[in-house]
Amino acid sequence: MISTDIDFPADLPLPLREGYGFKHAETFKRTPMQSGRSRYRRIPSGPSTVSVYWILRQNQAAAFEAWYRDSINDGADWFNFKLLSPIGMVTTVCHFKDVYEGPELVGLSSWRISAELEVWSRPLLPPGWGNFPEFITGASIFDIAMNQKWPRA
Repeated sequence: MISTDIDFPADLPLPLREGYGFKHAETFKRTPMQSGRSRYRRIPSGPSTVSVYWILRQNQAAAFEAWYRDSINDGADWFNFKLLSPIGMVTTVCHFKDVYEGPELVGLSSWRISAELEVWSRPLLPPGWGNFPEFITGASIFDIAMNQKWPRA
């Protein structure tokens, strides 16, 4: 895993829900065998991508474009970015897969910017948790049982 000291500006909003979603790289390779069956082998997980959209006020859009140019060298450098994933809000190391699209004027004075971000590693629970899915799906019940004061019998 890589690390960076560059953070996405805290004064800018999180991405919109519209079109937000992850696309993961292949995690295994398939090799057809002569018998008709196939052999599968795991490969190190590659990068994931996530589509993001922002609606920004004029000063926010100006700040975004200046940050993109100056802090991350026109999108070439990696940066820390908060993403919502199935495990919650996580800070991940990302970079722009290509130049962002926009800004497009929407409404009277708001600007729409969209981009595809490459995420260094998939936001997942630590290794080993997949062996016990019932602990994950029942986490809320476990939390109540451990933290609530129970009446004495």
